[in-house]
Amino acid sequence: MAAVQKLFPYTPRAPIRQGIYSQAVVVDRTMYISGQLGLDVASGKLVEGGVQAQARQTSLLLYLPVVKTTVLLADMNDFVNVSDVYKIFFSKNFPARAAYQVVALPRVRTITTQLYPSPESAP
Repeated sequence: MAAVQKLFPYTPRAPIRQGIYSQAVVVDRTMYISGQLGLDVASGKLVEGGVQAQARQTSLLLYLPVVKTTVLLADMNDFVNVSDVYKIFFSKNFPARAAYQVVALPRVRTITTQLYPSPESAP
């Protein structure tokens, strides 16, 4: 049996990681991307403007075709606001999505988004 190949790609288009994890891991042709916070890439600071601004910032990382997203919200009442932002980035063939309200998010965030790109996007 052949060894499974794992790659750990890095992109400067995402904020510098704030902990002990990889931006992404590719196993065979599947890419797993770490959850993205609404951080400004240049400053590393949270963008101002609430959940819509943070959702927009996490969606700016969508330079890959996405098949699924997982959205973690501090307040589920923000779900409609996040959906309004998604309409800017997705107009048809919407990715599958799961959304959950959580008790707390790192660094007092209102949203964290995890993206699952299509296998064709893997390096």
